[in-house]
Amino acid sequence: MAVTGDILATYRGPRRVVARLLEMGPREDRLLAILMAGCALMFISRMPSLAREAHLTGQEQNMLLANALFGIIFVAPLAMYSLALLCHLIARGLRGTGESHAARLALFWSFLATSPLMLLNGLVAGMIGPGPALNLVGGVWFSAFLWFWISGMYQAYWAKPQGQP
Repeated sequence: MAVTGDILATYRGPRRVVARLLEMGPREDRLLAILMAGCALMFISRMPSLAREAHLTGQEQNMLLANALFGIIFVAPLAMYSLALLCHLIARGLRGTGESHAARLALFWSFLATSPLMLLNGLVAGMIGPGPALNLVGGVWFSAFLWFWISGMYQAYWAKPQGQP
């Protein structure tokens, strides 16, 4: 299935999509591609708010974009890998049976799957600015991210595979 189809399917049933992705086997190249696509979309979502900030404060827009690009494309993936490792260790401590690639998949896929809401959040931040609308959209994005991530972690570590009692 195409990535966009999987993203839409995640909003209907995140565990099914994660289960299907886990069945494909542990491939680090796929995980890195998912993470980098999410990071690229996050950078794009930051552009309107950075343009607004540059206009309102008189700062150099290229400097703001370069700083965001460095942070999102180079630093964020390292933080996401570290967070996935920490979650894997916690899940194993809670008697989960999944592997470390499953924790990475659950986290990275949740990040990519919520990218439409992330892009909407960026538009609201750039067009409307701080306020109740931005808080509402940000809360919806974060709630969806947590829902997908927790569902993915449950599927990866505690759900029984299909066909087993």
